[in-house]
Amino acid sequence: MAPASHPEDPRPEDPRSEGPGREEPRSEDPRPGGPSARSTPAQPFPGGIPADDLDAYVGLPQREAEQRAYERGWRPVRSLPRDAVVTMEYVAGRLNFTLDGGRVARCWTG
Repeated sequence: MAPASHPEDPRPEDPRSEGPGREEPRSEDPRPGGPSARSTPAQPFPGGIPADDLDAYVGLPQREAEQRAYERGWRPVRSLPRDAVVTMEYVAGRLNFTLDGGRVARCWTG
């Protein structure tokens, strides 16, 4: 004889179960990639992105270009050799230089 089901059964429904009673993950979901109560929304770059003429950096020596970028509020500044393999993640406020012969050949944000 099978055990009888009781409507007052105190066991909560398993949220991993399939079907119409499935609950959405809550903000305290600890799974990787899941929402987290501790996470905060991305904040814009403090003070905004500097207004700057990026073409003006092309041709400058590396040291002069980096100094100018820091003075104008760019953080961080990344200088890379020509044909360097780089990650493509966007970092607000970052200024990137590609160098050729110690001079800026290309300049871009992120």
